[in-house]
Amino acid sequence: MTTVLLVMVAIMATVVWWLFRQTINVSPWVERRAIDDVPGDGAFSLPPVKVGLGVFLAVATSLFALLISAYYMRMAGADWTTLTVPNGLWLNTGALVLSSIAMQWSRVAARRGRTGGVRTGLIAGGIFTFCFLAGQLWVWQQLSASGYFIAANPANAFFYLLTALHGLHLLGGLWVWAKTTTRLSRGAEAGEVRLSVELCTVYWHYLLLVWLVLFALLLSTPPRQNSCTPDTVTICGPTR
Repeated sequence: MTTVLLVMVAIMATVVWWLFRQTINVSPWVERRAIDDVPGDGAFSLPPVKVGLGVFLAVATSLFALLISAYYMRMAGADWTTLTVPNGLWLNTGALVLSSIAMQWSRVAARRGRTGGVRTGLIAGGIFTFCFLAGQLWVWQQLSASGYFIAANPANAFFYLLTALHGLHLLGGLWVWAKTTTRLSRGAEAGEVRLSVELCTVYWHYLLLVWLVLFALLLSTPPRQNSCTPDTVTICGPTR
């Protein structure tokens, strides 16, 4: 528990540092410039967008940290029973890693002014993200077919809650991704969407890190009983 919480604290510290870095060097007389004088266009060219993302990530980190703490506290209950998680989660994790890599590729291409590279990276990142979300639904279906319903025991409920909350955050990111990709398809240049791409990339990296923490949490839960099957990874409660 201590290790996971320390990781979440490190994430929070990183977000706060990033937010501080975005605001400390801002001069009010500079930020009053017309939007047309700033690379990009619309709301995404304004520094408050970066500040808003930083605040949102800080709040999201606090929420996930609280849920992880609740997970560990609830795990000690007598009604906590074995939850078997299909190995499909490993494939889903790989898809999310690839989506983050693709978004980074798009970010680098935007900095270098390569519109084609930005478009390729965004499309690849979106495809891998949709694969991750579809894989999560597939895992849910497998669990439901095996009788692991959300109301059956606390372990099931926490698994569905954590994965659903993470998936909802990804869906929110896909909305911004779709707007940026649409602008590119309508002829926007790399410089016009650079800030949007950078914000999306930071968000994707953050959600990848959160997912790795959640996945490690599920895999590291100590077993209470031996009900493993050859094709599953078993997540159990503590031995009593």
